[in-house]
Amino acid sequence: MSPGLFYLVCSVCCSVIVSVLLKFMRGGGVDLRQAIFSNYIVAAVLCWLIYVPSPVRELQRIHAWPLMLTLAVLLPAVFIALGQSVRYAGIVRSEVAQRLSLFIPLLAAFALFGEALTQRRGLAVLAACAALACLLNRPGASGKSEGGAGQGWLWPLSVWVGYGVIDILFKRLAQTGTAFTAGLLGIFVLAAVLMLLYLLFARAQWQMRTLAIGLVLGAMNFANIYTYIKAHQSLPNNPALVFASMNLGVIALGTLIGAVAFRETLSRVNLLGLVLALAAIAAMMPSI
Repeated sequence: MSPGLFYLVCSVCCSVIVSVLLKFMRGGGVDLRQAIFSNYIVAAVLCWLIYVPSPVRELQRIHAWPLMLTLAVLLPAVFIALGQSVRYAGIVRSEVAQRLSLFIPLLAAFALFGEALTQRRGLAVLAACAALACLLNRPGASGKSEGGAGQGWLWPLSVWVGYGVIDILFKRLAQTGTAFTAGLLGIFVLAAVLMLLYLLFARAQWQMRTLAIGLVLGAMNFANIYTYIKAHQSLPNNPALVFASMNLGVIALGTLIGAVAFRETLSRVNLLGLVLALAAIAAMMPSI
């Protein structure tokens, strides 16, 4: 296996492991907020050690702090939504909703910035919207058994919208000239500080076990980012391959683990949505 493909496989596995950890955290009195707080502590430390050897100098060169502050608020909020989505809607629907969020910046480019809409991408957008509608379809009985029919579709929808908006904001951050790694470090630090202030205000009862779980969560979350970047660096002439393989791989592995390990059931309409999601992502990559 080439280094590029190895990093791709690792990135896919780390992404799905994050969802599996969130699935396990749904019981046992684990405070998801505390786990997310320690997650950003670990992510910030790893980002500093690996990418930003001179954090003070790099952070002083950043001029997009309002945008980074917005991202620091949205990232943990959407992370919490992802945790709730995994709990009430399952790994499969949550992973697909997260991956389909890539079509929100695409829609924004067409609707707000006048980018040309090709026939292929138009069909991909329609397939993605249809896929999301099919995946959010849940029988009433199934929804009641997992915490209410409303939460069965509301949380995946929140994940879809949230990660789509975050993607747009990251693109805007890149346009400001901010170095990606320095910006990422700043966002992780801000997110950790904001989560700490929120937990203190909420008078949370600190749980060492939950904080420890958050350390693992943060390591996997950062490993996902690190291996994805390394995959792009190892396959510089195949960005479409990396992008599509990552999204398709996460959906495929997430579906397998959700069905086998957690016995998540999918209706025929949900399966149709899964097929449409895979087709939509593949259609986005004309070189594949």
